[in-house]
Amino acid sequence: MARKTTAAGHDSGADTAGREAKPARRSRSRQPGSIQGYDTDKGKRWRFQIYVLKDPEYPEMGMRRLTRSGFTSTDEANDALQEALKQRKQNEKFGNKVPTVGAYADEWAAGLKLAASTIKGYKKIIRNHITPQLGSIRLDKLTATRIARHYRDLEDHGRKDEYSKGRPLTANSVHKVHVVLGAILDAAIDDGHLTVNPAKKKRTVKAPTTSEVRAQKPEIATWTADQLTLFLTWNRDELDDELFPLWRLIAYTGVRRSEALALKWSDINGKAMRVSIRRAVDTDDWTKTKPPKTGQARVIEIDTETLKVLASYKVARAEVSFELAKADAYVFGDDDGQLRSPDAMTSRWDRRLKWATTKFDSLPRVTIKGLRHTHATLLLELGEHPKVVQERLGHSTITTTMNIYSHVTPTMQRSAVDRFAAHLGQA
Repeated sequence: MARKTTAAGHDSGADTAGREAKPARRSRSRQPGSIQGYDTDKGKRWRFQIYVLKDPEYPEMGMRRLTRSGFTSTDEANDALQEALKQRKQNEKFGNKVPTVGAYADEWAAGLKLAASTIKGYKKIIRNHITPQLGSIRLDKLTATRIARHYRDLEDHGRKDEYSKGRPLTANSVHKVHVVLGAILDAAIDDGHLTVNPAKKKRTVKAPTTSEVRAQKPEIATWTADQLTLFLTWNRDELDDELFPLWRLIAYTGVRRSEALALKWSDINGKAMRVSIRRAVDTDDWTKTKPPKTGQARVIEIDTETLKVLASYKVARAEVSFELAKADAYVFGDDDGQLRSPDAMTSRWDRRLKWATTKFDSLPRVTIKGLRHTHATLLLELGEHPKVVQERLGHSTITTTMNIYSHVTPTMQRSAVDRFAAHLGQA
């Protein structure tokens, strides 16, 4: 006698001959399958998921996850779920109702569990550079050729910002679109909508290479040692800037803007001449802090004069309120002891820089991040090992450091050649 195979693909002949099968385990809603809500730009939506046979005629092929999304209410999602369960019970073959790229991209982004700033960036890429051009195409109809043409269009006229709309998108930006689209299509494979990722067909889809991205990167604007000294001296002595300690700290340690603003007095060890970078201001919600960019704290050495500047600043803060000089107070907090907005500090920097460049013709414009770049560049030009620079700046790898500061390499090589020749003498 033939053995009977259930819809789940299990052999039931031996299980049912002599004892009653155990009832299937139910979900909390007392229904098989699950319903989840998610947020989209158009409001709340719901989806359901169940597991069905890949092919009822060949149960040995196993199960796959079936997802249906875009329902406007839980009742609508539940009705669709019940219909799918009925089809499964009757061993009907499910037609894979494949969603469009735009609908699936929104669902993918809604399910991400990453840093808020990362998700925000992904959603911006989807909104500006994926959905408008590819959003109406069904996932299984998106070809490698169409993706390749999309990338060329972006390179020709892809910018969406107000002042440069229609101008070419940089290689770096197109590369980011490629990364996000590739991740979306990988997820579509996991959900059973696709069998291959068309974005990964390299012979057809020619996304910008790393070398192309690097070649298009704008040159980093930094100051020389004399220019940095000129600005800081003017800022302290002539402008009498209350934020001078902040600019000095960034320039002499290379810490990020958000890390400096999240610094507490307890993080500064004057005796050991070290500063501990334990947190950073969250740029998406600057009333909160988050771990540093790499997710790990780091300790960096600090010079005597900068420690004196910070000590004097602490006295000034205590004169405003004793609470502002306590160990758990933010060093560069506002007069109520609260975190300051990183964007507001950038605006203040830009204002001071405008005054300084008007006064000194020899002073080029640099961003507040340019102070951090200046610190790293000067160290490398002085012959400091790149590993030390990496640790001070908090880069995850030394490759990151060398890629960013590749413009300093010729100076380092010149110094190395001169030292080598001097070491050999007249040989």
